[in-house]
Amino acid sequence: MEITLSPFEVAIAAANVSADADNVTSVAPYKMFYENARFVTGLICYPIMCLLGLCGNVFILLVFSQKTMHTSTNIFLSALAVSDIIKLLNDFLYFLTILLLETSPDVGNQWFGYLYPYAHYFFNTAVCVSAWLTVSVALERYILVCHPARSKTWTSIPRAKLISALCFVTMMMAGIPHALRYRTIKKVVVEDGVNVTRLDVVLTDLWRNQRFVLGYNWLQSLLRSMIPLVVLVITSSFIINALRRTRANKRMASRNKITIMLIIVIIFFLVCIIPDAVMSGFFNFGYVESDDYLVKGVREITDMLLGINAAINYVLYMTFNKIFREQFMVFFCRRCADAAKKKEEQRYRRLSEGRHLANGAPPKTNAAGPAAPAAGAASTGIRNAETHV
Repeated sequence: MEITLSPFEVAIAAANVSADADNVTSVAPYKMFYENARFVTGLICYPIMCLLGLCGNVFILLVFSQKTMHTSTNIFLSALAVSDIIKLLNDFLYFLTILLLETSPDVGNQWFGYLYPYAHYFFNTAVCVSAWLTVSVALERYILVCHPARSKTWTSIPRAKLISALCFVTMMMAGIPHALRYRTIKKVVVEDGVNVTRLDVVLTDLWRNQRFVLGYNWLQSLLRSMIPLVVLVITSSFIINALRRTRANKRMASRNKITIMLIIVIIFFLVCIIPDAVMSGFFNFGYVESDDYLVKGVREITDMLLGINAAINYVLYMTFNKIFREQFMVFFCRRCADAAKKKEEQRYRRLSEGRHLANGAPPKTNAAGPAAPAAGAASTGIRNAETHV
């Protein structure tokens, strides 16, 4: 039977085909961008970042567990390492899920369906805890640098432990709605002409309430990024100005070195969290419930930046904190630590002899080496002074 279309119907059909073609060309690049972003971040960056970050944070906990490293600042940094470990374990599970989706889609679908609702809760909780522990470190440094006379009464190890515990408990309770955000359902899809049961993640009835979603998302954005960002920027500016005023004070040099390292940690945190703050706070873009491949692709990148922030602290401590490096060597390589200590004592001996020659007095050369023990004592005193700030 032959069907004849009127010229008007032909024009409508042509317009629909043209619109569909435009749709495909506009959506396809974003879908490709999302798939490439998920492949690069999920299958290449995440395993490297997670393995190195988990090892680094375990090293941080081992070094800070030594008695010589028990300070209020290190209590906060230890708690931050625990939070980062939770974040990186969550990211490693995401890597395994993406790997299974690529190699064994049925198993990967099961992992995603059952793990994602809980992983989303732990992800958000860990990010919030890390943010407020970083704020705690910044506030403590502000007190130590800008109000040193009050530091003994306002900062202490018991208080640091209490604040760290409160950060974990408060953020876990504040994040409970995230644990109720998604539910796992079974749905039947057609694959190659066959009906197949798959798991899917959908919003719960609670999160379909627009008033609740709007209010809670703003609360979460304030707790997770906006308030920490404002506090960190303000305190960091005060600390940097104070460091400029005291840079000529040699007695404050050791404390200033640690403060500079912490400022670098804070700057890395700010750089890594600002993209997430923009996506979550100002645009309120989610991930699973979004049909926009551009949003999903950008989310892959911003989430990876949060993972980098969780993994980078060990590198920063080893690079900028001499005391951490020394204690790390003592813990893992006593022979290397002894060699470094001997080299440092020789350096102090040369400096001592140089000062004697400059003053016109002959250097001390007895076999027992009085200059050497003095140098050792001096170096030990400096290390202790640096450690207990």
